[in-house]
Amino acid sequence: MNENKHSTHQGLGRDDAPDLSADGWPEKFAKAAVRRGRPPVARPKVSTTIRLSPDVIDYFKLGGRGWQTRIDKALREWIRQHAGA
Repeated sequence: MNENKHSTHQGLGRDDAPDLSADGWPEKFAKAAVRRGRPPVARPKVSTTIRLSPDVIDYFKLGGRGWQTRIDKALREWIRQHAGA
């Protein structure tokens, strides 16, 4: 009964890990590209300040996380519908 219910153990033993000090590994590490953060995008979103009515904010926040993305999507849809008007 000492088993952790949330264990991520996959049945691998200590000997299953490769020896990273063995020949070849230091060279592989030296050549590996370091990638941190999100990948760059061609046209990143712009941070801005906008004042919206409280009922608009409340409506989008009712959907939970991602409410700002949903506002962005709604505005894009409005532009698409009214682009030729």
